[in-house]
Amino acid sequence: MGGVIGQWVTSGGIFVVLVLMVINSCGIPFPSEVIMPVAGVLAATGHFNIVAVIVAGIVGNLIGALVAYSLARRFGRPLLLGPGRRVGISASHLDLADRWFARFGLPTVFFGRMLPVICTYISFPAGLAKVQPVWFAVLSLLGSTVWVTFLGLLGYEVGANYTKVAGPIGKIAIGIAVLVVIAVVVWYVRGRRKAAVRSASGL
Repeated sequence: MGGVIGQWVTSGGIFVVLVLMVINSCGIPFPSEVIMPVAGVLAATGHFNIVAVIVAGIVGNLIGALVAYSLARRFGRPLLLGPGRRVGISASHLDLADRWFARFGLPTVFFGRMLPVICTYISFPAGLAKVQPVWFAVLSLLGSTVWVTFLGLLGYEVGANYTKVAGPIGKIAIGIAVLVVIAVVVWYVRGRRKAAVRSASGL
């Protein structure tokens, strides 16, 4: 996945970073944990400015969060578990984010932006709970700023010191990338299967 995203970002530039982060934050499993480090590496190798990469990531994350929040607030679960199933959203995904939101309340919006998997879906329970839009936007912006900046700078540092770290971390990086891809595929497939089972049982 990292290689594909790298090709997209290289050919499309900063705008692609923004679009991918919007997609991720809308609940579609394009992991920010891959998008931002890849963009950071490209910035370190002279393709982009790292500040522009981070700003694009933050703006994209916030736009996607507001879209997901607004859809959930306006249309509720019928939309998310209806058409949303076609892009991998399932009841299990929403339930996971719901449990975090029910347990920790409003701070979940902030901290959820820094948790893999949770960050993709946390906007939905916030919208269903009709959290005040201003609070949602502010907490989302703050949380995504921390997370996106961390991921972008992580990729930048790896890219800037590639000749020093390539040997020691090469195999580890490949292993992590493979695990991320497997996790995303399994997560997506399980979500679709559970959605299909619920749909069949409702007939």
